[in-house]
Amino acid sequence: MYFQRLRDLREDMDMNQTQIAQLLFTSQTVYSRYERGFQTIPVEHLITLADFYGVSTDYILGRTNKKDINK
Repeated sequence: MYFQRLRDLREDMDMNQTQIAQLLFTSQTVYSRYERGFQTIPVEHLITLADFYGVSTDYILGRTNKKDINK
């Protein structure tokens, strides 16, 4: 599954893949594979990214278009 929202959220924060990979304690290559859907993203990384971006895991996964988790 291709995660366009991961890329969009990252770019909205003006961050590169290496910076996000450091947040997840992984490599840029692995993170790139998450964004492109070539590797399954572990649940703990998904939760970390949702918390970091302030969105729900469902938003990242494309299960909802509701970005703000507080509404």
